[in-house]
Amino acid sequence: MDLKTLQEIKPSEYAEAADGYRAISDTADTARERVDKEITKALREANEGEAADAAQKKLRQLSENLHYMQLECGLISGALNGFSAEITTPRRQLLQALDDAKALSYTVHADGSVSFPADGKNELTGEDIPGGTATGNDGMYHGPGLGPDTSRFIHPNPHQAKAQDIANRIARALRDAAGIDERYSAALEKLKAAPGLTVDVKTWTDVAADADTVGTAALDYIQDHIPLDKSPAERKEWWDGLSDEERDEYKRAFPEFIGNLDGIPSAVRDEVNRENLDILIGKLSGEDGGKAKTQLDALTSIRQQLQENAASRLTTPKVPPMYLLGIGDEGLGRAIVAYGNPDTSKNVSAYVPGLSTALDTHFATNDLRRAYDTAAGARSKDPSSASIVWLGYDAPQLSMPGDLPTLASDTDVMSADKAKEGAPAYNSFMAGLAATNAHEDPHLVAIGHSYGSRLVGAATQEPGGIPGADDIILLGSPGTGVDKAEDLGVGKDHVFVGAAENDPVSHLPSKKEAVAGTVGFFGGGPLTAYLFGDIADQGDDDLWFGKDPASGAFGARRFQVADGPRPLIDGQGPTPAHSNYFDPEDDPRSAANIAALVANRPELVKWDEHR
Repeated sequence: MDLKTLQEIKPSEYAEAADGYRAISDTADTARERVDKEITKALREANEGEAADAAQKKLRQLSENLHYMQLECGLISGALNGFSAEITTPRRQLLQALDDAKALSYTVHADGSVSFPADGKNELTGEDIPGGTATGNDGMYHGPGLGPDTSRFIHPNPHQAKAQDIANRIARALRDAAGIDERYSAALEKLKAAPGLTVDVKTWTDVAADADTVGTAALDYIQDHIPLDKSPAERKEWWDGLSDEERDEYKRAFPEFIGNLDGIPSAVRDEVNRENLDILIGKLSGEDGGKAKTQLDALTSIRQQLQENAASRLTTPKVPPMYLLGIGDEGLGRAIVAYGNPDTSKNVSAYVPGLSTALDTHFATNDLRRAYDTAAGARSKDPSSASIVWLGYDAPQLSMPGDLPTLASDTDVMSADKAKEGAPAYNSFMAGLAATNAHEDPHLVAIGHSYGSRLVGAATQEPGGIPGADDIILLGSPGTGVDKAEDLGVGKDHVFVGAAENDPVSHLPSKKEAVAGTVGFFGGGPLTAYLFGDIADQGDDDLWFGKDPASGAFGARRFQVADGPRPLIDGQGPTPAHSNYFDPEDDPRSAANIAALVANRPELVKWDEHR
């Protein structure tokens, strides 16, 4: 990037090119949708046999090609828009410096140096003080040594200081422009399709790398144009103020940011995250290692469920629609899935899973099912209901999942650190739900299961508590970090607890009980404390993370749940009752009570006595 190039560059032309690529992306998207929803469907209904199967295969390939074109052209559009916006500043600075030089009749050379005329008289000789040439300093150190300090010397020619200032401004503008040009040139160089028309796993791996490259190159542009550091309510206001064209630009160019930004409408996040899902599957398909394989299997399962949900709703409209509100591979993985539209539903719950949860097939199968069952149950009582599973944090991982005797010795599990680290993200998400919901006063419910209840407890202790939360449901809780329901910020009559008698996690011993358990005659540990710790702590109202939420001392409202299978004795492992709260088959009482609370129908709840 030299002076002449920066002077003559026209940012508007790059913005126009970006519009062109976005138009291509939109066209590809429209064509793909027509192939998927009209042509393929008509062909499937009208034809059978080998020829029809071959045609279907070709159409699927065409759909993939169009999908690839849509995503890549969107990324190119984003890169060009980012370059256009960023290059405008150094170009403006250069033009201003050139105008200042022209006004003073200075000469600016191709290398950015500035010549100035003679001016003034030498007091000793009486001769004119000659002019000279100032070489710009771009603010970066280039030489081997610092050199002598000349700051105390004043050049006898008054033009020198002005020329030096102009030369420095030119040098800095060229330095900034060169950095911008280098970043975007490298990004655009990678946005090239491989020869041929085959879109395969490797192609999607390349798309993932391309998205990451564009996001990195355009980070300054993104930070200047997308309110990443604002509140969810402010982001909602920003989004509402954009034109349809601007919204389309951001969705196409920066899907990873828009899809995971609290305060963006749920339908938009779902649309963008379905693209992010494909990109992330492509990325993980090109990686080795157990983590990548585990997350890839989970994401593939989620994609299949999204497709099956859409298909089932064609014949059974009452099936709660799925919304993919967040997805990512950072840490142990991120996934936020809703059943029912959280923006149009009056009642919305957000469930935080607990111990050993990660983005794996267990999460994709069981935790998603819990959210589905809750939504289906709540919608049977009030159709304007939605339920969400929120995996937005790294839950503690048991070294041997389900092995209760190792629980008290697991420092990760027994620490509240993960809950406190995840609480701000949960509150941001809840604030986003409050901001995007169309109802004037939506009914928002925070649900914490297992260690997730500790995160919900931590979220209530953040400044302002959980944004918009009206009710809190605690299931199989080892404690919340507070000793009274009223300390959770929604009023004790709006804190509800389900605690199975045979769920050891809801009996997780307090530190005093754990000490008593170590001398038990069954070898010590939490299972012994579960059975005998009440001797050391009369009343059994203390757990590891504070007062037992099911106790009278805590003061919440306890609803009925099944006792559940007994640990080990009933042959289903050490913690079978811990996983049944949401299940309408294994614990219909608990599932019905949770659904009634989410639907804001507490009069339908079957209540239980405190412990």
